[in-house]
Amino acid sequence: MSKRSKPPIALYSALADTTRCRILEILKVAPTPVHVLTEAFSISRPAISRHLRVLKSAGLVAEVKKGRENVYAFRPAKLTAAKGWLDLIATPAEAETPKVEPEAVEVIIAKPAEAAKAKATPAQTRKAKAKPIFKDEKQVEASAAPAPSISQMGFDF
Repeated sequence: MSKRSKPPIALYSALADTTRCRILEILKVAPTPVHVLTEAFSISRPAISRHLRVLKSAGLVAEVKKGRENVYAFRPAKLTAAKGWLDLIATPAEAETPKVEPEAVEVIIAKPAEAAKAKATPAQTRKAKAKPIFKDEKQVEASAAPAPSISQMGFDF
């Protein structure tokens, strides 16, 4: 399985319902007609048929017509793709993520006028300085937010 494989979303969506999971548990034992499945649940036969249609579209169930009734069988081979994708996600990454020191982080500063002129020009960089989390009362009063101004449209947000 490749690293860029897509998750089998249709399969996971089909397994996201408890009724459909219970249907699969019943079908795992033996292929079963719809009317027998209906007896195992307290929902209507059309509702069971809708659940079976979802399972069939996900490839988890095969439908075989025998006379006037449809017999459904579980297809466990379709679960291998989902299991493989989950195994891929569950394994740790091959390369460790490098640790970044806070002092080494560079912040890119672009002035709006310069950014509008040319995108190809490299932006200015500087080292980011850590700011203190807590301020004393004098700093809090000094750094109070300025009074809001009215925008050009006359609205005050």
